[in-house]
Amino acid sequence: MAPACKRAAIAKHEYMYVSAPETSLRDRVATMYNKVGTVHNGDRVDVLEKAKRFVRVRTDSGVEGWVEQRSLVPQDVFDGFQKLAQDAAGTAVQGRGTARADLNIHLTPSRDGEHLYQLKEGEKVEVLKRATTDKNAPKPPPPPKPATASTKTQQPTPSQTPTPAAPAATSPTSTAASSPANATVSGGKPADKTKDAEPPKPVMEDWYLVRSSSGKVGWVLLRMVDLDVPLDIAQYAEGQRIVGYFVLNTVQENIDGEEKQEPQYLVLLNMPKDGLAWDYNQVRVFTRNRNRHRYETAYRERDMEGYLPVKTGHAFFEKEGDLPTFTIRKMNADGQIVESTYKMNGPIVRRVLTPEEVAQQKARHDAELAARQKAKADARAQRAATHQKKPKKKTQQ
Repeated sequence: MAPACKRAAIAKHEYMYVSAPETSLRDRVATMYNKVGTVHNGDRVDVLEKAKRFVRVRTDSGVEGWVEQRSLVPQDVFDGFQKLAQDAAGTAVQGRGTARADLNIHLTPSRDGEHLYQLKEGEKVEVLKRATTDKNAPKPPPPPKPATASTKTQQPTPSQTPTPAAPAATSPTSTAASSPANATVSGGKPADKTKDAEPPKPVMEDWYLVRSSSGKVGWVLLRMVDLDVPLDIAQYAEGQRIVGYFVLNTVQENIDGEEKQEPQYLVLLNMPKDGLAWDYNQVRVFTRNRNRHRYETAYRERDMEGYLPVKTGHAFFEKEGDLPTFTIRKMNADGQIVESTYKMNGPIVRRVLTPEEVAQQKARHDAELAARQKAKADARAQRAATHQKKPKKKTQQ
């Protein structure tokens, strides 16, 4: 072991977890060492001893060796990922995608967020949520280290108290040059103070909360996940970004003499930029034209502020039977997020009225019916009154 490395005994039992894709266990902390084992991403190790940059650990199989501390994360990070997975257990899947490259799965939607697990290039994921954060947000300060006898701050003695340095002499020329009023840019023109005073605009990034094929949940950059939307649907995006999609149902279609089940889709779209406050601003329903063997837009709603999650399902309607449904969340004119449910009957999509709206509709119908009946009754009464007032004609013998 190098002389500069100071070892510290572990006072209490401690587990750590491997955050690197794969790393070796060393028999010693030195430039020359022997490889005694290998640990992989997500493996749990028992901490035995700590040095400056290395930790001696024991694997679950009993192999002991030294590993770089930067390849490990503590127990609280592992617990954070476990809680994240538990909280997302009941979240509806908003789409499925593929990782563009090897990715770190973060505990929070931030480049500086703790990471433990990794996605492999081409690995399939389930999309659960979206978030947007400032790319250059300041890092949280590290927790203060406990003071020890050797690190306690000592008050300087009178002989150690530094004397303030005398201010440097300045000439009129240097003062004038440093004065803001005389600041100039190249060409002798006065500098634009307004531009200097404006704070830089934050650079926003969008993130997806995803669930990996192995069940690990965490945050990855949205642009590093390609949604598995069929090309027949993606071609209708019209420059918009597809942020989620759902299969509402399937229909049977005869293609080249073979019967196939073709899905029909609900698609969520948004403007192709990061940092928007809403998750989507457009929904489209694509149904299958079985005669022309192509997808067509059955329903479209634009210029909204929609928010995940979107829910899909089925419901029974008395006159129409069992139909696929979907429920979206969007902001209304009063600034409140409300839910709207829709049903799809063949190529026709209509909004499902709420019980309150059904009651109001029935009340209006009853009021209109009562008004029509009253108008008819009044008309009959008026005709009867007019008939009684007319004089009877005398009949001639």
